[in-house]
Amino acid sequence: MAQPDPTVCRDDLDALSRALLAVTEQTATREVMQMIVESARTLVRSDYSALGLPDERGRFAEFYASGVSDEQWREIGPVPRAHGLLSVMMREAAPYRTSDVKTDERFSGWPSAHPDMRGFLGVPIVDRGEILGAVYVANGPDAPEFSADDERLLGILAAHAAIALTRARMFERDRELTLAEERSRIARDLHDAVAQKLFSLRLTVGAAEALALKGDPERAREQFTRVKELAGSALDELRAVVTELRPPAVREDGLVPALRKHVAVISRAHTVAVRFDSDCDGRCELGSAVEDAVFRVAQEALHNALRHADATTVDITLRTPEEAVVLEVADDGKGFVADPAKAGGHHLGITSMRERARQAGGRLRVESDTGAGTTIRLEIPRD
Repeated sequence: MAQPDPTVCRDDLDALSRALLAVTEQTATREVMQMIVESARTLVRSDYSALGLPDERGRFAEFYASGVSDEQWREIGPVPRAHGLLSVMMREAAPYRTSDVKTDERFSGWPSAHPDMRGFLGVPIVDRGEILGAVYVANGPDAPEFSADDERLLGILAAHAAIALTRARMFERDRELTLAEERSRIARDLHDAVAQKLFSLRLTVGAAEALALKGDPERAREQFTRVKELAGSALDELRAVVTELRPPAVREDGLVPALRKHVAVISRAHTVAVRFDSDCDGRCELGSAVEDAVFRVAQEALHNALRHADATTVDITLRTPEEAVVLEVADDGKGFVADPAKAGGHHLGITSMRERARQAGGRLRVESDTGAGTTIRLEIPRD
């Protein structure tokens, strides 16, 4: 029996060691996933690699890839939604290897700009029986088909990826709990500070009114000056809490993961069916100002739908064509008259969303009528 080449074994072991160290050093889920993709491609020396994480319906919640240029992605279009061979490892906790992916009966075709691929290897990422995702590689360096050794190495990487991914999610949950505790503390402190200022403001207004009625305009003017000072101080306190009580950083998690997390939290707290769909899972490549504006408008529009619309379903859609970013939040609630000034609780939210759109260089359109639901549409140029 032929003995394995010890040099090759050492090289594989070194590559695996580097890959595992790189993956386990990360604590943010997004960074872990991208590192798994890069490590998989390096480990088996493939032309392409990818990783998908499922949502609650078994489709891709997030999808990452390596070996495909930004220009190719733009030409390919939206990321896959877990169809064909890519969905196999999302349902079955077993590897799959083939010498020509296009000959498999489950192959469902590619967009015309998709790079040509033949040899294919997919390995699920499993933790205690739960399929967390799957890692894929295509086009090996030496032959159309990946070897058993390639499968073994990728399987070891996937096993450690499950640990790293679970660990990253635990870090994020701990961070969210810490943020929640900190928000509660700040809110208590702020309540005390603002309550005192508002109480003083009320007393000062009363004193100013009394002095004005007594015909003492000079002292009344002094009290009104004090009113302005107290109002400005209270406003500063409120602005400070808005800054400190920000949601999880979009820049750390990425826009789409942050939106998915927000929708998941809202869905657990409300009976309204909230659905989110995006064409840029994991690769939006938007400026930070644009991402912040999109997240804030989505958050505010969802809040309005839940608090004021009596909706049963809310659909959030994010599209990122080359020329603009388009966010739509549509609910089937009671709607309101076209004049936002008559929209009750909606008014301040709409004003806030319009201001965020304006600051990001975009525009906000509101479509609503009594009994017909509401659609909020945000458009922001990419450049």
